[in-house]
Amino acid sequence: MIRGAQRRNLLCGVAFAAGVIGFSAGVAMLQHAATAQETMVEAPIFEVDPLWPKPLPNEALLGMTIGISIDDQDNVWITHRSSATLNNNEKGAELNPPVAICCRGAPPVLAFNPAGDTIYSWGGPGQGYEWPESMHGIFVDHKGNVWLGGNGAKDSQILKFTKDGKFLMQSGHQGKNAGSNDPENFGRVAQIYVDPKSNEAFVADGYRNRRVAVVDPDTGKIKRFWGAYGNKPNDDPQGPYNPTAAALQQYRSPVHCVALANDGLLYVCDRQHDRVQVFHTDGTYVKEQFFAKNTLASGSTWEVAFSKDPEQRFMYITDGQNERVRIVRRDTMTELTSFGRGGRQPSEFFGVHSIAVDSKGNIYTTETYEGKRVQKFNFKGIGKVRAGDQGVVWPQRS
Repeated sequence: MIRGAQRRNLLCGVAFAAGVIGFSAGVAMLQHAATAQETMVEAPIFEVDPLWPKPLPNEALLGMTIGISIDDQDNVWITHRSSATLNNNEKGAELNPPVAICCRGAPPVLAFNPAGDTIYSWGGPGQGYEWPESMHGIFVDHKGNVWLGGNGAKDSQILKFTKDGKFLMQSGHQGKNAGSNDPENFGRVAQIYVDPKSNEAFVADGYRNRRVAVVDPDTGKIKRFWGAYGNKPNDDPQGPYNPTAAALQQYRSPVHCVALANDGLLYVCDRQHDRVQVFHTDGTYVKEQFFAKNTLASGSTWEVAFSKDPEQRFMYITDGQNERVRIVRRDTMTELTSFGRGGRQPSEFFGVHSIAVDSKGNIYTTETYEGKRVQKFNFKGIGKVRAGDQGVVWPQRS
């Protein structure tokens, strides 16, 4: 026989257990409802590869990493600002006298094979050319030539080298820029793209000038140029960016990216204006789109790359102010989702800057400021992902 006190305790226990079960079921129902209400979109799926690339030789470090390109063998080329952007604690081995066995700045141009091994490393001042004061932008063209730009105060030139670092050509002259209508010199170049079909080089020009310049890649001669909306560029002073004001008819500084799609449309980043403009290659304006339009400071549209399907359905935009990679439908310029967030762990960003896509659809990004690295994101196919903001994209546990 169960006594009264025991009976009361038993009943209380049963009631408590039922309450816990009911509460848990309610939470599960709410979570299911939240998941059901979550908007999903069809988009490329990515997972960060935290083990790529392999460690650099000789205990070397990357400085601000501000350019990336992929050659026809899927080797990943980067340029960075090396020791000039490392503090004394980072470059103890190259101080005079050395204070430690670690570390030193890596050469400013590096290439990694698909496995992440360093296969090329070179760069710096040499005979016959003017090395940039501050590296910015790298492109490997269809002939295997490596193009470099610079955004230092006097950088008015672009350079062309072989893959093993042999100098081939310089276009423009350091310290000679005469403004955005200069027919011979550049103005702190941000990025270069060489079109194999037309054999023309398109230059995002840049941090001083406010234009796109088109260059003969064999002679270095500037063939034509234009500003925002295809207008003749000018260098009139501009006030602070106002997201609610009418769009400016000229570019802000910097004109930060240029990327040519398979269909011949040219995409240009007006970074601090939070917009991407689209042109035909003769400079005819097509359309524009703003992204994260309320972003101030360094802006939201840093660089552009495209998915590897024949139609290039998707466009990827690095946003180094908000620390995201945005995934956009290219035909409508509609943002579908984004990944990444601010931080220093894999799939987080600190100044996400440049972006490139290999033949398998994998994404590679660089980080400037104190990010100082390159990351790889493995393409996992097309599927349903969370709209808006996915956050970090860690590998799924098996």
